[in-house]
Amino acid sequence: MKTRKEIAVLLHNIRSTHNVGSIFRTADALGISKIYISGYTPTPLDKFNRPRKDIAKTALGAEKTIGWVYGKTPEEIISKLKKEKFEVVALEQGENSVDYKKVKVSKKVLFIVGNEVDGIEKRILKLCDVVAEVPMNGKKESLNVSVAFGVALFRILNI
Repeated sequence: MKTRKEIAVLLHNIRSTHNVGSIFRTADALGISKIYISGYTPTPLDKFNRPRKDIAKTALGAEKTIGWVYGKTPEEIISKLKKEKFEVVALEQGENSVDYKKVKVSKKVLFIVGNEVDGIEKRILKLCDVVAEVPMNGKKESLNVSVAFGVALFRILNI
């Protein structure tokens, strides 16, 4: 196994429980240390603190093995982690984005993924050190968020 990095993920305004569960499962395979959740992204526990079966179905137990926390705003989470010397990398298409294959990260990194349709808001992108994009060669403009997460992080983290 390679040198251990401290890797965290922020899921902001993801609407699909299936995408959240899939990201948890992929995060487990990647050795992610913590998942932060903000906005209306569903959490593995419902408002009555009961496990969500729809997330558990795709996460296959990863929602129990990876530490996660709900944060009020993405800005608070990013600010806290920047103070802890985390590099912040958004997975998003944009004017200033770079090909994900060219991204090199430090020992401490926070990856941000956003809404399935609208992506990550500009106000959040401004707080990021890098905006990484998976180039598209087909007719579709983007991949499913959980698929893009897996493709990009396995390559960026050299796993």
